[in-house]
Amino acid sequence: MSRHETSPTTVQPASNHRPNACCFCWCCCCSCSWNEDRERAWRASRETKLETIPNCEACAKPTPEEVQGWAQSFDKLMKSPAGRNVFREFLRTEYSEENMLFWLACEELKTECNKHTIDEKARMIYEDYISILSPKEVSLDSRVREVINRKMQEPSSHTFDDAQLQIYTLMHRDSYPRFLNSAIYKSLLQTISHSSSES
Repeated sequence: MSRHETSPTTVQPASNHRPNACCFCWCCCCSCSWNEDRERAWRASRETKLETIPNCEACAKPTPEEVQGWAQSFDKLMKSPAGRNVFREFLRTEYSEENMLFWLACEELKTECNKHTIDEKARMIYEDYISILSPKEVSLDSRVREVINRKMQEPSSHTFDDAQLQIYTLMHRDSYPRFLNSAIYKSLLQTISHSSSES
């Protein structure tokens, strides 16, 4: 049985009144009918998850120096909107674009001050990237998951800081070296250097 399938013994009949709703239906720990419906929808969308991803960040065309700088450090790459877009394109080829999307969502959450908006965005991030039912679930260790589950009782703009750092480190150590050797990066480097020398 895969982790995305629920055991028949845990499924409760659908009902409009759920006296034992344990978690306001935003996390993955209850087997209420609302979560069953969401799981079916998520399972159906797994194959097409990349088609529904929002557009990349708006940014200016990078300079040759900027593109070369991305090879010097992962921090330089991640601080550049154009760099994040190219890296995200690479992650999509490796079916791990959700790592960048999660990181960006956490960055956006940190800019929020309104308590209601923070609660709403935190719950969306949880559902999209932390819940084991989500097709875009990111890979986190159990310690970080426990910290998030505790913090979700009273979400703040820094609820996902530990998880964001873990995903940043994962992208740095795992995906970044392959990105630098990828056709996507080498082709961009060649194209932008060529167009620069012609002008």
